[in-house]
Amino acid sequence: MYIEIKDACKNYVQDGKEFTALDHVSLDIEKGEFICLLGPSGCGKSTLLNALAGFEKVNSGSVKIDGKEVKAPSINNITIFQNYGLLPWRNVLKNVELGLESKKVPKAEREAAAKKYLELVGLSGYEKRYPKQLSGGQQQRVAIARGLAVDPDIIFMDEPFGALDAITRMKLQEDILKISHEENKTIIFVTHDIEEAVFLADRIVVMMADPGRIKSVVKVPLGDKRDRTSENFLYVRDRIFDLFNMKSEGYIEYYI
Repeated sequence: MYIEIKDACKNYVQDGKEFTALDHVSLDIEKGEFICLLGPSGCGKSTLLNALAGFEKVNSGSVKIDGKEVKAPSINNITIFQNYGLLPWRNVLKNVELGLESKKVPKAEREAAAKKYLELVGLSGYEKRYPKQLSGGQQQRVAIARGLAVDPDIIFMDEPFGALDAITRMKLQEDILKISHEENKTIIFVTHDIEEAVFLADRIVVMMADPGRIKSVVKVPLGDKRDRTSENFLYVRDRIFDLFNMKSEGYIEYYI
């Protein structure tokens, strides 16, 4: 198994009180899967993402990628956040080249790779613009292109479209789904939006709060092309919604 989370626990102390962010979480993820971590605020989904990305360590249990315990962030993986993280003094092309510069990739190769991924995210012709000249959706596309340019093994995404308007968010969902299939990347995506999870994921990890835990893991049997208005899509969406009102836990698969 590519990613293995075994009995992971994470506790914090805040204002003198201890609370459990992750409570004995176990999950296996295959290479190339698109996994959505879905749940309300405080259910531990971002904590779990941060443990996988190496930004935090669990108090007990284990988190392994490709058989190796995660102890720190890896240059082989990238994380895309909601705030874009673009450098305002660098133009679009130079922002996308940033990770390649840290890898000491020659200039000509950096530029070629940056242009390739800007084209992939629909931003050819924007190379000389600066972040302040872009919309929020365009800035997030630049952040995605920058992440893809370094050819990561895993892409971690923490509610990357949460600050965008509904139309832009749906377009970027379509883009990242297309990219995930074309590039065959392993993607771990945090969201609290049920429809977003159903549109994107191969499997949805439904999480609950107090303490943060996995309630169910749901396989989404909708194939590569997804229609938000189809009966199958709406059926899966409604079943996910129902899970938040069910008391049972465990691995659940829905087939249509």
